Amino acid sequence: MKKISALSFLIAVLFSMQASAQSSIMSDVNYPLLDKYIALAKQNFPRMKISESQMQSVKTSIAMSKISFLDLFTASYFYRPDDNQALNVNNPYTVNGFQFGITFNLGTYLQKPYILKKAKADYRVASYQYEDTQLTTVSETKRRYYAYLQSVSQLKIRTQTAQDNKNISETSRHKFERGELSLDLYNASRMLVSTASTDQIQAEVNYMNAKDALEEIIGKKLSEVK
Repeated sequence: MKKISALSFLIAVLFSMQASAQSSIMSDVNYPLLDKYIALAKQNFPRMKISESQMQSVKTSIAMSKISFLDLFTASYFYRPDDNQALNVNNPYTVNGFQFGITFNLGTYLQKPYILKKAKADYRVASYQYEDTQLTTVSETKRRYYAYLQSVSQLKIRTQTAQDNKNISETSRHKFERGELSLDLYNASRMLVSTASTDQIQAEVNYMNAKDALEEIIGKKLSEVK
């Protein structure tokens, strides 16, 4: 019965330590810094660059469609040396010197308004896609920032818990060596250390992944952003 009470006390102490280590990350949110991250993401995130380039490309096609109205007309000329006979039996309309002509393509003329209209519609679509990419980038930057803060907080908790469990295990070892603690309870304290160490390693991995993900979207190291 004493063993059960001692073990229960050990677990209660552990849980109380973990509970006291829990803290809200709301106070850790730095909104001015988050705004900088969002601005950097809009500037450096490849998806934003692709979307903006696509929009500019479609915008250029509008100007090209307007200029292409000149394609409706085709100018040509023909030159016949003056030393040739003025009258050509095969083509009596041929005369000496320069002859100029302009042709008008009716089919192209009828197509141009629709081509221009389509280019403008494509530009509107590209603009909407750009705006959507902006909203998505803002949302994704916030998500990665919050995940980073969460990983920092969890790493602090896991590190503190690992240290607390190590201290408990050391105390248990001394008591076990003095015969004041059973082998089961001593082994239980060692298991707690092993579990806490594993949790700490996982928290470190989560932190590095979250940090890399945030740096990926803003295009800079976090240490470079002030």
